[in-house]
Amino acid sequence: MISIFTIEMKVKQTIELSITGIAAKGMAIGRTNEGVVVFVRGAVPGDVASVFLYKKRKSYFEGRVEKLLVPSPDRISAKCDHFGTCGGCQWQHLSYTAQLKHKEQVVCQNFVKIGGFDFPTLNKIVPSKSQYNYRNKMEYSFSNSRWLTKAEIESGEVMNRNALGFHKPRMWDKIVHIDECFLQQEPGNQIRNFIHQYAMDKGNSYYDLKNKSGQLRSMMIRTASTGQIMVVIQFFENHIKERNNLLEAIIDKFPQITSLHYIINQKANDSIYDLDVNLHAGNPHIEEEMEGLRFWITPKSFYQTNSMQAYELYKITRNFAGLTGSEIVYDLYTGLGTIAQFVAKEAKHVVGIEAIPEAIVAAKENAKRNKLSNVDFATGDMKKVFTDDFIATHGTPDVVITDPPREGMHKDVVKQLLKILPKRIVYVSCNSATQARDLSMLSDHYSIKKVQPVDMFPHTQHVENVVLLEGIHV
Repeated sequence: MISIFTIEMKVKQTIELSITGIAAKGMAIGRTNEGVVVFVRGAVPGDVASVFLYKKRKSYFEGRVEKLLVPSPDRISAKCDHFGTCGGCQWQHLSYTAQLKHKEQVVCQNFVKIGGFDFPTLNKIVPSKSQYNYRNKMEYSFSNSRWLTKAEIESGEVMNRNALGFHKPRMWDKIVHIDECFLQQEPGNQIRNFIHQYAMDKGNSYYDLKNKSGQLRSMMIRTASTGQIMVVIQFFENHIKERNNLLEAIIDKFPQITSLHYIINQKANDSIYDLDVNLHAGNPHIEEEMEGLRFWITPKSFYQTNSMQAYELYKITRNFAGLTGSEIVYDLYTGLGTIAQFVAKEAKHVVGIEAIPEAIVAAKENAKRNKLSNVDFATGDMKKVFTDDFIATHGTPDVVITDPPREGMHKDVVKQLLKILPKRIVYVSCNSATQARDLSMLSDHYSIKKVQPVDMFPHTQHVENVVLLEGIHV
């Protein structure tokens, strides 16, 4: 091992390093005695490890654990055989208690460093009721270029290169084949493994990412809280007989599947929003349920991926809104209108705005089925829809709930909020960094009253955060 005191640090060296914190994308972080920052794969805070430096950046190094010298008290054994390879569940080797602690710290750091806040009292993070089998949606890719282990490569006897699984991180053309994933409840693994075995037995071709050929391209499995199951398979080459035989075999093996679809996708990417979805068997949708509200989920629908935790998130949002039945509420970035409908029974009127037209169509249909007459929905680019004319038509909101994508709110949306100054703003975010940035722009007119992190995705660095703002001069 090379001493960091006697030689200048450079790549392809191994140093001893104490790990002090968590970084993005499953990395941990340590600093040498000279203050050099090293981002490390395979480590957790509290580890002391031999770290191989494989990349040098302008202001830091990247490395991986070669040997664990002193394990952290927060280190645990990963449950999944694919841990460290598939790129998912990057924190599976970190105790759940420690995961929650570090997620709280991330929210605090973002609010202090990015938002510039003297941080208010942070409510203790809401843990996920399930740390495994919590996802209601999983997406897998077919490939004829399976990622190979070092042992397989050295053996020179690799016969089967077909894979059905996840993209290898930083290797766009390699798929890690998955035997068992602990993210979704059964029959998710059973369905995926059956389809793979059937395709192998029948000689169905797997997608070739480089040459743009092959039949089987990707698949999605959705499992609703109601017990309903949806499977969507993307085909590149449209071999009708082979396709129908596969779909019929799936239905015969898994009659509990309530919605089976296929898509012919010959584009450069796997996105389905501009493609026709074909129903092969069952209903065109599955249903989610929440406090008696029913939401139809189609292949193109967005719905919170952790159903049980989404319910906790929405209850917090509704509680923060403090509704009495007399308020006009705007729900910005409403998606399927789930939050809008969830708070509607405690509001005078709710207006949801969303950019995706199909989502608004679904939101309106869901509201009609749920017999909600005090909810309206509008579609369009938020910064272009959320205008003075729109507010004049729908009424000035007393409460605004906003749940933007990871990049946060457009500055024009923030400006409009500052123009109309609703009494309360409830800001739901999947990215506390952009949330802190947006809140800093509102800080002259609003004070932060409550901050509530919610863990939606155990074993990852992602954390949802809900903030209550109240007008200073209202």
